Amino acid sequence: MKNARKATTLLLGSMLLILGACHEKPKKDEEPHEEPQERVKPPKQIISLEESKKLYDNYSKNRVELIKSYEREENNDEKFEAARYASWDYKTIKQYIAFIEQEAKDAKVDISTIRFYFANYPDKEKLPDGQKVVHPRQNSIFILPTIKIDDLDYGFYIGEDGEAKLIKDAVNVKGMGGISKNDEKSYASFVPSLSAPPVLFKGQSLNMNHGNSGPPPNNDF
Repeated sequence: MKNARKATTLLLGSMLLILGACHEKPKKDEEPHEEPQERVKPPKQIISLEESKKLYDNYSKNRVELIKSYEREENNDEKFEAARYASWDYKTIKQYIAFIEQEAKDAKVDISTIRFYFANYPDKEKLPDGQKVVHPRQNSIFILPTIKIDDLDYGFYIGEDGEAKLIKDAVNVKGMGGISKNDEKSYASFVPSLSAPPVLFKGQSLNMNHGNSGPPPNNDF
């Protein structure tokens, strides 16, 4: 009899445990705790919309008309529209920054600045690298990173040996820092031009162009 009672008690106890387990709420997976990111402060170089508009209008007044006049006289082109901007999609810019940081790290140098050079497309169908000239004779920009040497910034590329090399040594153009009076005229006459013959050197260029450029869009200024 005692054994039967013990068996009944054990059976009831087991059933209660099973029922209780069935009613237990499943534990939620703990969500990963993310530390709040510190807000990024605007660079001190940010300018107001009013100043942006003023700069845009200054270029319209002091540069665009001169460019149009030049094209009318030199190329008999009354319909020429001066380029006002160059752009790359955001992903390309991020890829470019990641790429030059990677190359600089491998070469064990620190990028000091990103330099934007004014440029001018040739009056031809194709560039020296074979790409199509979308807007002949229009202005553009190309980008390159610099490294600091003796307190001066110099554009660089990566040589065959993986070392950082100065562009000025590859293209035989002096660095743009510390210009002497005797060199002022030569520097003033040096305007980067995409119509120049390609420089023959082996290595990895870090210069970027082939963005989208054209006359002023009608949705900004």
